[in-house]
This record gives sequence, C-alpha cells and structure tokens, in this order.
Amino acid sequence: MTALPTPQQLWLSFFFSKKNNGAKRSEAILNWIAMSTFELKTHQVGKAYSNPHFFILNKGLNSGKPLSNPCPNCFVVTTSTEKEKNTLYHLSMMLQIGGFYAYYLKGSVIPFISIYDCRNTLKNSFISLINNEFQLQKHINMVSAISKKEAELQKVISKMADLKVSYIQSLFSKMQKEAI
Repeated sequence: MTALPTPQQLWLSFFFSKKNNGAKRSEAILNWIAMSTFELKTHQVGKAYSNPHFFILNKGLNSGKPLSNPCPNCFVVTTSTEKEKNTLYHLSMMLQIGGFYAYYLKGSVIPFISIYDCRNTLKNSFISLINNEFQLQKHINMVSAISKKEAELQKVISKMADLKVSYIQSLFSKMQKEAI
C-alpha cells in the first residue's frame, strides 16, 4: 500500500511537475506581479484616494489618456508606490499615443473603452516590459523628453500666435488713427 502525499508534497509537485511548463509558471507569476502592482477602478466623483494614483479618460476619442486630475468619465489607477504610479502613467500615455487603446473603442456616437479592455491592455503591456526594467525606464525617459519638448514648442507657437494678433491689431489701430 502506498502512502498519500502530504500537502507540502502536492504543493511542490505543482511547481516541479513536468506537466506544468516554466512558461506558464512565469506567466502566472508575472500576472500576479502586475495585478499586485496596480488596481484599476471606475472613478467616483468626489472620492479622495490616499495611495498614489492617476486617472485614465474612458470616453471620447482620447480614451486611455492618463490624467493628473479626475473628470466624470475616467478610471482611477491606484498603486502602492510613487515609482509604480509614474511608470504606469507613462506606460498609459505611450499606449494612448500609440493608438493601442483605440483598438478597443466601442460605440458609434461617443466611443468609450471598457474597464476590462483598459485593465488588460495596461496589464499586458506592463508584463511584457517589466522583464527588462532598464529598457522600460529608457523608453519612459525618451517619451517624457519628447513630451516636454513638445510642450515647449506648443508654448512658442502660442506666443507666436499672440504676437501675430498683437501686430495685426496695432497695424489696424494705427491705420484707423491715420484715417481720422
């Protein structure tokens, strides 16, 4: 008669059995890491969050856009650390700019992304990039630098538009004074 395996032996056999290949184990571990890193929920207007957090727009053509301040149509992503928040914020920005959220937009009048699609897109992207954290940080830094330069150029363009309006206004006001 053979002895029944102990609970410890059963537990260890799960990890070391030939049926359970390493890819599935590592995928399960990465899924657990991604899900323990952040939580994505529908934002409730007026609710305050104590953990580091940011918001993701869920309606309109800009669905997936990360936001620092809440709006009525957004999800909230809460994390345990500020570093995780910044990583996920920039990852979400890259996904939105790259059009990866746009694939999941539903609706004909006002397109929206479901919480399930948003969560899975963010989670799967995080999992695929977390294996090489150095590369992820490099990509985030590059996108941040490009965004910062873009904002600077937008300010310059805005000032040039203001300058053009001022020039035209002063030109016509000078012409009106000469006509009088």
